Order: sequence, then C-alpha cells, then structure tokens
Amino acid sequence: MRRLQEDSKTARRSAGAVPAPPITPSPYHPNTLAVIDLALAEDIGGGDITSTVTVAAGQQARGKLLAKAPGVISGLDVAGEVFRRVDPAITFTSLVADGDVVEAMTPIATVEGPARSLLAGERVALNLLQRLSGVATLTARYVDAVRNTKARIVDTRKTTPGLRALEKAAVRHGGGHNHRFGLTDGVLIKDNHLAAIGGEDRVTRAVCLARQGAPHTLRIEVEVTTLDELAQALEAGADVVLLDNMDVADVRKAVALTDGRALVEASGGVTLESVAEIAATGVDLISVGSLTHSAPALDISLDLDLSGISPGTAATRP
Repeated sequence: MRRLQEDSKTARRSAGAVPAPPITPSPYHPNTLAVIDLALAEDIGGGDITSTVTVAAGQQARGKLLAKAPGVISGLDVAGEVFRRVDPAITFTSLVADGDVVEAMTPIATVEGPARSLLAGERVALNLLQRLSGVATLTARYVDAVRNTKARIVDTRKTTPGLRALEKAAVRHGGGHNHRFGLTDGVLIKDNHLAAIGGEDRVTRAVCLARQGAPHTLRIEVEVTTLDELAQALEAGADVVLLDNMDVADVRKAVALTDGRALVEASGGVTLESVAEIAATGVDLISVGSLTHSAPALDISLDLDLSGISPGTAATRP
C-alpha cells in the first residue's frame, strides 16, 4: 500500500500545470440523484422507526467516517449528497479526496447535524462509499501489477445496474481507464455478432460492414479468438483487436502479428496472478471485468460522538 501511495503522489505531480478533467460524476447529476433517492427509499421507506423511538428529536451529533482497511477512496461526494438529501442541515466535510490512498484507521470525512438524520443516511452513504472505494482499491492493485509495462488496465460494462458512471469513476480513481460506457460509445463486434453473421469470412465482413455504417469518429474493435481471425481483422482494417481468452503464448504471437497496425486488447479470465505475464507480452490494453463485478467492499464505518453536543431545543421524545 505504501507503493500505491508513492505512485499516486507521483502521478499527481506529473500532471504539470494543466489541470486534469474531473473524473467524479457530479453528485447532482440526475442519474446520481436517482440512484441515491432509490437507495434511500429502499432503506428508509416510511421512516427510521428505531431512531424515532430512541433518539431525542432535537439531539445533535457529530461523527467521522473511518477507513478501517487500507485502500483507495472513491465516492466521497456521493456519500455527502446522501446525507444532504436526507437533511440539508447535515454538514459533510471530506478529509481526503477521491483517488487518495489511505492506510487503515484513517478518518476520511466528518459529519455533523441532527442525530436522527445522520442515522437515517448512514447505511446508504456507507454502502455507496464502501462499494466505490472497493472498486478503486482493486483497480489500483491491477494497475500496480502491470507497472513498467505499456499496458493499460480498463474496465468493462459488467457493472452494477444504475451505478455504471460511479463505478467507472472509481476505476479511474484507482488509476485504471474506461472502456465503453454504453452501446452508443463505440463499435465492439463480439462473438455473438460474428455468430449472427456466420461464414468463415465473418470477421472480415463484420469489420467492413462496421466501417461502412458507423460514424467515422468511432473506432472499430472486433473480438477474435484465433490467430486466423486476427489476420482477417487486421486485413479488414480494424482499429482495435480484442484477444478473447487466448493463452499467453498466442497473445505474444498476436502482438507480433499485429505489429502496431491496431491496438491490442487482452481479455477473458484475467486475474491478479496472471495480469503481469499478460502485460509483458506487449498488449496495449487489458480489460478486467472483475474490477466492477467482483470487487470486495472497502471496510468503512461511521462513528458518532455526542460528547459536547447540545441536545437542541426540541429534546423531548415524541
């Protein structure tokens, strides 16, 4: 984790004077707000019964969000918006930034406001923050594993429904890169497209059809499973070739055969144990579905503290 911290600082320094574009979706984006509102409705429903019957109506509280395990943080703005949607009286203050690497037991944010409101928003805020930080943390491990190669770690569309923009931002916070956000972003001819076309020359015909019909601004990528299919794709002028579940020896041959005529992406069954060997073949991209479909949540908690806090003017229980 210390190495991840050093690499993160180096990356920020190397950015120079030109500011990088924001990589966190605005918490005020309609899609993000819809996710938050659905999650709050799911959890709170008609009200937080436990807090209503046990916590004084005017009780104030403060607390800190604590990363209990080392990792890369993602989702702070979203967590803050969860609390604000529950109660605008809540103050949420980030102590670190999305993309920062933290050690275990690091305070990452503080909250202050009505105790009932903090308790109502706690679980949804933590669920999102833990999920997104888990994605960022796993991505950072893959990125670290291929350091000193030219390979980029990229995500896939295997995301949690409704959370794609946030999870893809988390991938970027971990140092990875994004593949398509959706089906309108680019042309990716996959095995089922080729099966629908049929014929021994299906790769050639698919690329040609895509070249004729797609806007000139979009790259044409095609998935291949054999070196023969790769040869077809290159001859047809594909911009990117996706090597699907090829063994390392064939990936190495594919890189040599391509010889810079297209970007080469390796995909399928990539693990932390195998990714470095794949990167060493000289591929340009390695797509990893597990970044978003199998990342374990980062352990983050909210610890409330009522010491020194005034109970307010309406401290009687209903």
